[in-house]
Amino acid sequence: MTALEAYELITRGGATDFVRLIEACESFGPYCLIGGLAVNCYVEPVYTLDAGIVAIASSLPDLSAHLLEQGFKIEEHPHSVNALAPESQLRIQFTTDERYQAFLIRAVEAEVLGVSVKVACLEDVTLGKLWAYSDPRRRLSKRKKDELDLIRLAEAYPELKALYPSGLQDLLDRG
Repeated sequence: MTALEAYELITRGGATDFVRLIEACESFGPYCLIGGLAVNCYVEPVYTLDAGIVAIASSLPDLSAHLLEQGFKIEEHPHSVNALAPESQLRIQFTTDERYQAFLIRAVEAEVLGVSVKVACLEDVTLGKLWAYSDPRRRLSKRKKDELDLIRLAEAYPELKALYPSGLQDLLDRG
């Protein structure tokens, strides 16, 4: 069973919806994956239902309208636009945080669930995770997942540790 087939089964159609999402993103200009799926491109993958995406800000309204026409449910939130496919468990979140727009020019090609996609470069994935980890408005469980992703990244790429806050560096040093 391929990763795509396993994800399709576990998420009840999420892989198919992921392919539809990427096709839509590619037709509306620059985009890149961020978050857990992007982390999975650089380290041993862990299961996630979330697909974090940066899309060029000027195209996000048209992209959202297109996804709505394709049967996705669209929800606008203060820092994101979320898209949900009617049957699958895939949760798509387009960040509207302007800091992420710079990631688009440094995005790299990678394979995710058997699909060629644009992914934020390693340093940008790490930076995005650091922003999320440091955001006191996020639930503790979300911040702990971000912390785990940062630990996984630092174990695979020790040079990233220099970017981390001292408390997280100390945690890594203690092993």
